[in-house]
Parts: sequence; structure tokens; C-alpha cells
Amino acid sequence: MHNQWDVELSFEEDGVNTLCDARLLGTRAPHLAGHGEATRSSEDRPLARIGEEMAACRALDDLSHKLKAQATGEIQDEGLRPAYLIY
Repeated sequence: MHNQWDVELSFEEDGVNTLCDARLLGTRAPHLAGHGEATRSSEDRPLARIGEEMAACRALDDLSHKLKAQATGEIQDEGLRPAYLIY
């Protein structure tokens, strides 16, 4: 069996703030999304790439925590089923 999930990163920037949404895409992928933000300090050079990298990192971290929480919940749900349904 082959299954593939892709991650889509989308950004919104205003020159100071960068927002990123990370979404899992795929036929069997869970419908989860993460969010990340970065704010440029007034002392920083205006490099959009750095804001995107930091916001993406935070969005992917948020997404990974949500994915882990979902998987953990599903594992716990399996433990609550009668034994004859697990095997």
C-alpha cells in the first residue's frame, strides 16, 4: 500500500509580521493545520525569507503537536475497545 501526504505552507506578510499556515494534504491525510507567526524587530534587516522561515518553523511545530495529539487520542481510544474488536 502506498500513501502520500504533502504539506502546504501559505504565507501572509505585511513587512513586519509574517503568518504561516501549514496544512496536511492527501487522500488519507488527517485534516489538520498548524499556525505560526514571526515578527521582525526594528533592528533587523528587512529580509522576508527569515520571517517566512521562522513562521514556517512555528507552523510546522504546531502541526506536529496536533498530529501527535490526534494519534495519541486514537491509540487511547483503541485501548478502550473490547478485546474482541482489537484483534
